[in-house]
Amino acid sequence: MRPTWDEYFCEITRQVAKRSTCLRRNVGAVIVKDRRILSTGYNGAPRGLPHCEETGCLRQQLGIPSGQRQEICRALHAEQNAIIQAALHGVAIAGSTIYVTHQPCVTCAKMIINAGIERIVCLSTYPDDLALEMLEAAGVQLEILSEPEKKEEGK
Repeated sequence: MRPTWDEYFCEITRQVAKRSTCLRRNVGAVIVKDRRILSTGYNGAPRGLPHCEETGCLRQQLGIPSGQRQEICRALHAEQNAIIQAALHGVAIAGSTIYVTHQPCVTCAKMIINAGIERIVCLSTYPDDLALEMLEAAGVQLEILSEPEKKEEGK
């Protein structure tokens, strides 16, 4: 059966997530407008720095639960990397849809709002109620397409 556009872009998002170097959660993001891919991103350390696979995960070592203390993580989130890649290459993303393997955290939600992204399609939820509140208040449409959870200790 031919996939819907959302299913098609979600499948690509799953492939992007396979590039992730995070030890806790593999996340991918694809920004799309008018059925065209504008940018992609996955979670991992900043360009040129050692990946978590090499250094270990401080959040995991400290036993920090999912959805908390994200500021001490050495990785950027997939949504952040997708937005940064678009900016780096001069690609306008206002009015677009972002497909993400996991619901955005509050930091990513704020970036999505300010980038002018109008719709988020996720494959699974994430424990961040403030992100949900902010997205709703900003009028950003959020759709969760269910998928069985796999590697879910933390983002």
